[in-house]
Amino acid sequence: MTKRTKRLNSLLKEVLSEVIREDVQNPNVAEFTTVTAVDISKDLHHAKVYISVIGTGIERTKTVEALESAAGFIGVFASKKVVMRHFPTLTFRLDSSVDKQMKIDLLLKKIHEEEASRRQHE
Repeated sequence: MTKRTKRLNSLLKEVLSEVIREDVQNPNVAEFTTVTAVDISKDLHHAKVYISVIGTGIERTKTVEALESAAGFIGVFASKKVVMRHFPTLTFRLDSSVDKQMKIDLLLKKIHEEEASRRQHE
C-alpha cells in the first residue's frame, strides 16, 4: 500500500465518519456506528468502508443495509469535503474485529478470575 493510498484511506475514514454522524438521518442507522477502516482500490474507483456497530445483530444488519442503500447519498456529501477527480463507489461491511476483541477480553477476565479463585483455595 502506498503512502498516498494510506493517506486517502485515513482521510476518507474521517470524512465518512462525519457524514454518517451528521448528515445521514436514517432511523435504521444505529446511534453507535463507527467507521473503523476504509480500503480504497488501487484504481481509486471503489472503497470498502468497514463499520462497527454496538448493538444487537438485528441493529447491525439494519445499519449495514441502511448505509448500503444510502451509499450514493453519503458519497455525494463526502465528495464535497474531499477533493478527488473521481469519488469512489462505497460499499459497507461489518467489521467484526471489535466483537472478537471483546470476546477475547471476556475470556481473559474469566481466566484471571479462575486463577485468583484457585489461589484463595490453596
